[in-house]
Amino acid sequence: MNNPNKNAMDASKLSDDQLAVKASEELALEGEMEEANEVFNSLFSTRRPKDASAGLSSGAKSISKGILAGAVSLVAQPIAGAQAEGTLGFFKGLATGVASAVALPLTGVAVGAYQVARGMGNQGEANKAGKEGMQWDDEKRSWYYYFLDKEAEEILEWENANKLGGAGGKHGSSSSLEREVKDREFYDLLNVSTNATQGQIKKAYYKEARKVHPDKCPGDPDAATKFQTLGQAYQILSDETTRENYDKNGKPQNGNQDEMASAIDTTVFFNVMFGSTLVEPYVGELWIASIADLMMKDMGANANKDETELAETLAGGKAQKNTEESKMKQKKREIQIAKYLREKVQTFVDGTLPLDDFAAGVQIEACKIADGSFGTTFLNTIGFQLEVEAEEYIGFQKSHFDGYKAQAKKSASNTSTNFKITGSIIKAANAGRKVYKEVEEAQQVQAGTDGKNIAASGAAGSGSAAKTKEEMETEQAMLAAKKLEEQLPTILELAWTINTRDIRTTLKHACQKVFADASATLDQRLQRAQAVKVIGSEFMAIGKLVGATKKDEDIAMSMEDIKARAEVAVMTTMAKAQGQEVSEDDTEELIRQHAKMAADRDAAGQNFAGAGASAPKESL
Repeated sequence: MNNPNKNAMDASKLSDDQLAVKASEELALEGEMEEANEVFNSLFSTRRPKDASAGLSSGAKSISKGILAGAVSLVAQPIAGAQAEGTLGFFKGLATGVASAVALPLTGVAVGAYQVARGMGNQGEANKAGKEGMQWDDEKRSWYYYFLDKEAEEILEWENANKLGGAGGKHGSSSSLEREVKDREFYDLLNVSTNATQGQIKKAYYKEARKVHPDKCPGDPDAATKFQTLGQAYQILSDETTRENYDKNGKPQNGNQDEMASAIDTTVFFNVMFGSTLVEPYVGELWIASIADLMMKDMGANANKDETELAETLAGGKAQKNTEESKMKQKKREIQIAKYLREKVQTFVDGTLPLDDFAAGVQIEACKIADGSFGTTFLNTIGFQLEVEAEEYIGFQKSHFDGYKAQAKKSASNTSTNFKITGSIIKAANAGRKVYKEVEEAQQVQAGTDGKNIAASGAAGSGSAAKTKEEMETEQAMLAAKKLEEQLPTILELAWTINTRDIRTTLKHACQKVFADASATLDQRLQRAQAVKVIGSEFMAIGKLVGATKKDEDIAMSMEDIKARAEVAVMTTMAKAQGQEVSEDDTEELIRQHAKMAADRDAAGQNFAGAGASAPKESL
């Protein structure tokens, strides 16, 4: 047994050089041990298994990894040794490889047996936790009771800390020292500190707005201007991105344009584009809208930065922050949908509405959704996911066979969706290549034509000038836009397949939260699942019924319809950014008018072309 005192005495007799060598050897040994631990942890999982099946799965993985690692080592070690030391190194590597080929599989078997035994030992606890409605935490490797409202509060706390100021946010309490900003005019207008939280800014705005509102100041001719300026100040300071930009750069030079840009809500655009307003409680903010919103915020925040500053911003973790923000936005979206579903089914759960009356109300709602744009597509997508999630939960509560059956049904649908996404991506990529090729060929033809015209005009002594560079670039841009428009249906198909998977994944997590919420008893959770299944079944039934008459016209839109919807989506987004109220009926009417106008223009163009072609014959 090692004696620490003896080791200390021996170390005291060593010279400085010997002590340095000994220290380096110990550090190298520690490094090798850490590296060995990392390799071991990467190969073999010793995390606590949830139950017997998890233990069996973990054990099987450890055994498989041990055998594979041993086989790789048996081949790789001799090769590495030969490259380093020639023949001698080959034999050294062979010896090490043989030892690894024996040791690693044995280690895998030992770890696997250990995990299987732990899983079997945890099965009793898993059975008890399952009966009590507890959930398994993959990170902490323990059972816990999940509460939907508690998670909602945690999300709100995160928002307050990271976006809305607070102690942990960008802007601290107003009682702290004033932060230095380039321009504090907007803060002075609201009579707040530069460290004011979002809550304080909002409260100050309402207070100051009452003082300068034109209705409250009929004798002040400048009241309207003051009120508008106050609104601009609040609009800038109430958004973290525009506030950060204002603190650094001061008031925007092109005030109206920047103000409008900061007020643009991408959700409005995509709600109009995909007609998702009526189903927003079930789908929340679409993933594609969320990503577009983050991109616009980045563009606004980085607009005044040069390339060096932009690189430093990205290297400093802005991209990581956006990733975290998008994750929290998605979690908030799932919680909002879960709370909506919980509230919607509560009348059935508490016995206020019998099942038939509850189903009748769902049918009426489904008919309204079906009348809207993409209504049947939404109904089928939402309905399927709600139904299958409810079937899975009910199945595992009553008989595991039905639960596994629902899981298989869901897996098959997910596989089909993934294939559709892959196909849509391939089609969109082919369409993009086709557009690029056609534009490139047209450019080459145009360049040749311009060259001939220049030569001909020079030979004839004509004074006509060749096209300028700007004119040629404009023509090429118009050609590219025209070719791209022809591929709009393909692009829309890709967007829809992505939306479908996004909606299904979001509803999956939302339903799991509703069924796992420990604020309800197990019987009440089962009733929630039954009511959610009714919603899903009725949505699918109405979607298929109406879809049979529409013949999938939602997805198979013409290029003119897509363009009309996109134009109205832009108009609606800009109108709401300026504070105007635009209802869904208004947008749908505008879309119909735009589509009709486009069809009339096409018909008039065809008639004109036909008349032009027949004119010579009539003159004869």
